[in-house]
Amino acid sequence: MEVSHMANCSNVSSPEQQPMPPSSAAASSPSPPQLDYDVVVILAAMLCALVCALGLNSMLQCVVRCTRRAVADPVGWVEHRRAGAGLKREDVVALPVATYVASPAPSVAGCAICLSDFADGERVRLLPACGHRFHVVCIDRWLLAHCSCPTCRRRPSPEADGHGAVVGEDHHHRLQVLTAA
Repeated sequence: MEVSHMANCSNVSSPEQQPMPPSSAAASSPSPPQLDYDVVVILAAMLCALVCALGLNSMLQCVVRCTRRAVADPVGWVEHRRAGAGLKREDVVALPVATYVASPAPSVAGCAICLSDFADGERVRLLPACGHRFHVVCIDRWLLAHCSCPTCRRRPSPEADGHGAVVGEDHHHRLQVLTAA
């Protein structure tokens, strides 16, 4: 009995051993291997995880660096953070105020913040560090948000004018007359 079973097995040949007909051999060409959908999804998820890990790493490095700086030198860190902030209201009010009077010669003088010309009798604030003039309302609002002149970016210093005298101390209560140059 086993002989017949073996005989049946020997008659069956594998597909690799069977010769293919000439017409079907020419029609089928080797096709590139297909990517499985699951593999693509896994690769995309791994790429997203890598990008998120790199972003988290960068953020944590920044937090550690800032924390180290704040712990090591808290006064310097606060000064550095405050460098871009506006002036205190007391410092802004201490800057000199004057009354604008137009000169007889035609000249264009105006506020660089609101871009309108000065009119006779308007109150303007003069920045002592650079000499630029602005409407009081415009420059006060600007200096409360920024710490420098909007035209030249110099810091107005109401503390001292270089001769030891306090600038703005006397100018707050009296008005000067400025003429257009």
